[in-house]
Amino acid sequence: MPPKRPKGAGAILLPVDPSAPPIADPAELYAALDLGTNSCRMLIAQPKGNQFHVVDSFSKSVQLGHGLEASGRLARASMQRTIQALRICRSKLYKHDVRRMRLVATEACRRARNGADFLGMVRRETGLDLEIIEPEEEARLAVISCAPLVSTRTEQLLVVDIGGGSTELVWIDLTRVPKLDRPRAIMRLKSGFLPEKGSPFPAAQVVDWISVPLGVATLRDQFDDVTDDAARFALMSWFFEENLSEFSPYEAEQTREGFQIVGTSGTVTTVAASHLGLRRYDRNKVDGLRMTSDQIDKVIRDYLSLGPEGRRNDPRIGRDRHALIMSGAAILQALLRVWPTDRLSVADRGLREGLLYSQMSADGVLEDGPY
Repeated sequence: MPPKRPKGAGAILLPVDPSAPPIADPAELYAALDLGTNSCRMLIAQPKGNQFHVVDSFSKSVQLGHGLEASGRLARASMQRTIQALRICRSKLYKHDVRRMRLVATEACRRARNGADFLGMVRRETGLDLEIIEPEEEARLAVISCAPLVSTRTEQLLVVDIGGGSTELVWIDLTRVPKLDRPRAIMRLKSGFLPEKGSPFPAAQVVDWISVPLGVATLRDQFDDVTDDAARFALMSWFFEENLSEFSPYEAEQTREGFQIVGTSGTVTTVAASHLGLRRYDRNKVDGLRMTSDQIDKVIRDYLSLGPEGRRNDPRIGRDRHALIMSGAAILQALLRVWPTDRLSVADRGLREGLLYSQMSADGVLEDGPY
């Protein structure tokens, strides 16, 4: 399946909740649920200044897309695992009396022939109404979630969201935006990749974006028949790089000065946790960490030297991640090979945070101020 990208990179998307009342209670809770190819994750949060405070959360590896590459359909066992996880999400939503929420499904449900039927089953068995969002909206939400991590010195920004079934890349030019306004300019992309007409604020320019239908689960499945661990890793990295050939926002090589890559995914945060030697994951130590390409390469070499059995028992990787970490590392290595940077900003945030920011911003409950 070829990478997906619209003609021009700026489809204007509808606001998250056009039916919301113009004035919302700042004390009210919001929820965001992301059902991906590998995981089901949810956040329940309350607005706090220009950010939000997480009240409750849920994360479970459900492997919804297991076998999807071969059959084109969601498997019965995968759907049952997912419905069990969604029942837990429903109980948390009821417990906290959450009324403002957005519940979305991504690549696995987009690609599966029975994806829409599955969401109908979810509705009947859990009462939760999930919607399948398009790749461009998934990319946009990942970008705005990373706004607080954007440096005021950044002129060219590449945001990379490595998912289970797809990888979204968005290239943004910030040269026309005053330095102190650059993080806020990223947040203003909540309404679409084109600048809002008549806006008095300087706009971040989305130069190009792409959704590559290869994530940690789908890339692993494509090379599952290769038995040699190192050879499989090399083939996955090469194959992903080949799928980036249509994404070249600037033909001329970019200078390292003023260029920032922000990576958001379980792969990136796991690599960061391994670099820090965390036997117990700590988001406060990982989110916002900047890693050099040498540090990332060292972690990946360590993974390869461990082999499949060693990775399975490595507490820094975790039981839910060990089978997917090398396909994610292959994607990460390909990205650092292609673009001119020796540093990557680690984001323990993504689609859920983007959904929360969008809802709260649309309701006007976030305060304006520096990030």
